[in-house]
Amino acid sequence: MENFRTHLQFLLYFLLFLHSLPFSYAKCTDTEREALLAFKTGLTDPSGRLSSWRGDDCCKWAGVKCSSNQTVTHLDLKNPYPQANGGIIDQTAYKASCLAGNISSSLLRLPSLSYLDMSLNDFQGNEIPAFLGQLNDLTYLNLSFSSFGGEIPPQLGNLSKLQVLDLYADSYGGTAAAELRADDLNWLTRLASLNRLNMGFVRINTSNGGDWLHAVSMLPSLVELKLQYCQLQVLPQSLSLGTNFPSISVLDLSDNSFNAPIPQWLFNLTGLRELYLRWNFLHGPVPSEFARLKSLEILDLSNNLDFGGQIPGLFGSLRKLKVLDLSANDMNGGIQEFISGFAGSPSSSLMFLDLSSNSLEGQLPDLLGVVLHNLQHLDLSSNRFWGSIPNSVGEKMSSLKHLDISYNNMNGSIPDSFGQLSALIDVNLVENSWVGVLKETHMVNLRSLENFKLTTDSSNHSLIFNVPVKWVPPFKLKSIQLENCIVGPSFPAWLQVQNQLTSVTLRNVGISDTIPGEWFSNLPSELTFLVLSSNQITGKLPSQQLKFPRLSTIDLSSNNFEGPLPMWSTNASVLYLQDNKFSGSIPENFGKLMPRLQKVYLSQNQLVGKIPSSMCDMQELQILSLRNNRVSGEIPDCWYHSFMFWAIDVSNNSLTGKIPASFGSLRSLSILLLSSNRFDGEIPASLQNCTGLTSMDLGNNRFSGVLPSWIGTKFQSLFMLNLQLNSFSGPIFPQFCSLPNLHILDLSGNKFSGAVPKCLPNLTAMVEGRSGEVFEQLLLVAMKGRKMELDAILANGNGINLSGNNLTGNIPGEITKLSALRILNLSRNQLSGEITNGIGDLQHLEALDVSHNHLMGSIPPSLATIASLLHLNLSYNSLQGRIPTGLQRFNDPSVFIGNPSLCGRPLPPCPRNNGTLITTIK
Repeated sequence: MENFRTHLQFLLYFLLFLHSLPFSYAKCTDTEREALLAFKTGLTDPSGRLSSWRGDDCCKWAGVKCSSNQTVTHLDLKNPYPQANGGIIDQTAYKASCLAGNISSSLLRLPSLSYLDMSLNDFQGNEIPAFLGQLNDLTYLNLSFSSFGGEIPPQLGNLSKLQVLDLYADSYGGTAAAELRADDLNWLTRLASLNRLNMGFVRINTSNGGDWLHAVSMLPSLVELKLQYCQLQVLPQSLSLGTNFPSISVLDLSDNSFNAPIPQWLFNLTGLRELYLRWNFLHGPVPSEFARLKSLEILDLSNNLDFGGQIPGLFGSLRKLKVLDLSANDMNGGIQEFISGFAGSPSSSLMFLDLSSNSLEGQLPDLLGVVLHNLQHLDLSSNRFWGSIPNSVGEKMSSLKHLDISYNNMNGSIPDSFGQLSALIDVNLVENSWVGVLKETHMVNLRSLENFKLTTDSSNHSLIFNVPVKWVPPFKLKSIQLENCIVGPSFPAWLQVQNQLTSVTLRNVGISDTIPGEWFSNLPSELTFLVLSSNQITGKLPSQQLKFPRLSTIDLSSNNFEGPLPMWSTNASVLYLQDNKFSGSIPENFGKLMPRLQKVYLSQNQLVGKIPSSMCDMQELQILSLRNNRVSGEIPDCWYHSFMFWAIDVSNNSLTGKIPASFGSLRSLSILLLSSNRFDGEIPASLQNCTGLTSMDLGNNRFSGVLPSWIGTKFQSLFMLNLQLNSFSGPIFPQFCSLPNLHILDLSGNKFSGAVPKCLPNLTAMVEGRSGEVFEQLLLVAMKGRKMELDAILANGNGINLSGNNLTGNIPGEITKLSALRILNLSRNQLSGEITNGIGDLQHLEALDVSHNHLMGSIPPSLATIASLLHLNLSYNSLQGRIPTGLQRFNDPSVFIGNPSLCGRPLPPCPRNNGTLITTIK
């Protein structure tokens, strides 16, 4: 009997032990094992995530969980690749870890399956299988971020036990695919147990705009509803009978096309904790009924451009509110009322406040830091605030981590209390007009600071850094941006101990010192951004290739650096070295040392030697500027793979030879500036392939031959054509009148012959006066840092200069139809005939020069009616008669000299015979 009792006790303990084992140790049935293997067969698994799916015990396989009675209940095949949290993911690595293929109906042989997660995979536009609606025990279904396409099968409505349905249809890193859509939402109404629904990025097509609201409101257990980016257009202003959301706590309707006020029914959802309505077209003022949502913790109403008015004080009554985002709306006025609304609360819970990109104005109230002392994130950027930062921000906001007041009109000082923000990580104060002195006390306790951005009005240096020479900051910065304030003249010693910097901008900060060589070597290899422009920094730079493998932007422009060009990073995409004293030649292996360069500005230096052919290997090159150097030799003819190359400026050098035929392969070429060199030959026929050309300047070279007529037919986007001071000959073909966007035409100083084309009115930009803003922006980029030269070019806008040629015949009357013309120079030709009286139609004309021709007749009186005319030269022709009244404002005789039969002020008076004026009347 005793033995029996002992055996029974042992058996009970053994059974309890078995019961205590985790589900994953239960052995599944052969039927379910075979079902899973059949399911695996339908999938592609490039990274071998399912390699453990072998052997008899499928409950031990990756992603599989079983119940105590040996049945499979969980299938979790979510992609384990780490999500990027808004950062850039490695697409190749992500796709390699994705499951793809087809979901097999063998899953129906898993009768107890309650949990299925296939998220973050790549099913490449395949439809969601309808048979999933037969998995009757399913409580959790997640197919998000998996690139499913087609219509959501309504059979999913049969899953009566389903509690969580996540069909979020953005592709994450998979196939940017096929669109997932829902043509009918009636199937949703049968999911009585559903408490979480996410159909973000699903295109919801409903015959009646309000159907979506009726369908989801019939889910009595719904707690969380996310319908962001569903292309919804109708936001019903009232609920239909029987419609309610008794349990809803999270509602996301952002990124749709709602063009309406915020509906009143929302304010009946008093259990709401999170409400997202960003990126719609909501309009009207902020409803006062928001005060009823006492449970609200997160409210995002950002990016509704017509949603505005003054921000009310009601938000202060929402004691649980932690996040408030009203950015990118039309909020206006001051924020005194808004801030005062929090004064009645014993302690505000608000941790995140974004009011950026509105039209808010006024001074920041000192109450700001007092009542919002728990803030961790404060963004007031891109408004019209002015004055100083309140003392209370530094004194009370001890938890503040992120502060952004950039792009405002702040014109006061930064208080000493700013230095008490010991939790501050990021501060952005750029594009304001700060004044005063920054001292050690401003930064004494900023021990958490990582990113510091501060710029002032560029017109003066009204902010000065004044810290002890041996001051050691309490922080370790990762990025710093200081512009238009005084940090120099010496290179700051406190910056030299910052050895974790990945981004450095010190633009126009008054440094006129040399940079200690060890500073460059102490910078971390993670450095990505280096800008030291617009100072007076002197000396040579380290010539060796420094180890900055991630450095993408190098801007040392507008200084006094000397010596060879710095070759620091194989990863650089931007190299701004213009306006210095760099000398020597461009390294022959330049293209191999910096193969990823997109923008290369080396202008205004003392460079010599040739343009290296290795530049042709820089397949990402977009802009090359070598202007104002002493570069010589020929341009290498190897530009066959530079498909992104759109701007070339090698003006004012000593280059020779012909335009490379390979330039014709630059199909993206927009700006070609070759002036003031010694190029010769003809314009190559291959250049006509560059049909996007907007500016071609070949002036002051030795080009010759007849001008190709295809310029007028191929270059339909041409804004500026400058061929002055060459040896082009032959007629000006009528095809040149087919340039509808031409604003500047300069063919002066050549050997053109024949007549001035009568078709000039076909230059419609000079008739209609269309804006050349797009071209100006392109040219501004290409001529970076050369504003005076750019202004000189644009000053000739809507101008024609045909002077210094051998043109004959009359000035065509048709030229007066160019009603937007500002500059006309036909001087030093062989033109004859009279100046048409229609010249007065050119009411925007600012400069007219027809000197040194053979023009006859009287000066048209209409010329005096052109009020905009500032420069006039009619000298050395055969004009006659009295100078018309009104032209006496040109009081310089040189304007009219060389016309023996002209008279009247400012020339000598006209002669009289018996009181009668002697004139020649035709």
